[in-house]
Amino acid sequence: MNRIEKLFIALANLFPIWVLGGASLALWEPATATWFQPTWIPLFLGIIMLSMGLTLNIEDFLRVFKIPRSIALGVGLQYTLMPILGFSLAKLFHLPMDYVIGIVLVACCPGGTASNVVCFIARTNIALSVSLTTVSTLIAVIVTPLLTTLLVESLSRDLTGTAVQVNTLGLLISTFKVVILPVTAGVLLNHFFSAWVEKINPYTPFIAVMSIVFIVDFILAVKKDSIISTGSSLVTAIVILHALGFILGYLLSKWLKFDENNSQTVSIEVGMQNSGLATELARSNFPDFSLATVPGAISALTHCILGSIAAGLCRVQKSFKREKELRVAEGESSA
Repeated sequence: MNRIEKLFIALANLFPIWVLGGASLALWEPATATWFQPTWIPLFLGIIMLSMGLTLNIEDFLRVFKIPRSIALGVGLQYTLMPILGFSLAKLFHLPMDYVIGIVLVACCPGGTASNVVCFIARTNIALSVSLTTVSTLIAVIVTPLLTTLLVESLSRDLTGTAVQVNTLGLLISTFKVVILPVTAGVLLNHFFSAWVEKINPYTPFIAVMSIVFIVDFILAVKKDSIISTGSSLVTAIVILHALGFILGYLLSKWLKFDENNSQTVSIEVGMQNSGLATELARSNFPDFSLATVPGAISALTHCILGSIAAGLCRVQKSFKREKELRVAEGESSA
């Protein structure tokens, strides 16, 4: 690996800084982000998913059958714990219908590629992380639209007395187009043109990271006034959603006797959603609720910050563990 490739990998690993810095700049001076066009969101989301597909091969899918228990837990929590939390928080904070739709979409979306980067930084089980992201992404084409329809219609009935009619088929088609097609294209390219893909793979994570940044910054810049006027309720709800995803993902994994490394991996995967997908699904399927894209943008910023904290805690824990093992080894050798 040459210096340029190492530089791009290092830049990709700094994704929390890019997201936080870009978001701060977009809120301070919206003109720095409004050059982005809303019609570009599916294109840039496709680039993110294609980048993910380019890192996958047939062996990655076969690995799923070797660790079914870990996959079942991670994906199961992704599509049970997070939707339940999203539903509960939307009711608890009495959010406006636009934000209800947005936070439900965030909670019902699969894990994002950012979680793989965080797992790499945290030095957890990267193979499990990639497998969980892959499986949750592939089944999202069915599960995300169905869960979103169920929860949004139920919440709208409770909050307003009238159920918001969700276009489930439209959600399914949108999810298929922006998730399955680019991921499949990436896998096929990796299979048939592996030598070429190997040359560009060091650069694609940074491209994916910047694509996330552009989407998030645009939404924050355009919806700045609405975000400020909403107050802290939406931000608090989203922070709690992701924080509980990290915490409960870890605790439930430990309770089910998973080792420390895999428990940390599941925690990160459950706590980090594909917020870019949530934003695009809100934009393309809920045109009458223009602010439904806002929770996705805030979510991306939130889980990047929390993911960075989680990665730091994981590295500290591993450092303490190594030091303890060294002290034990030194004590045994001196004895």
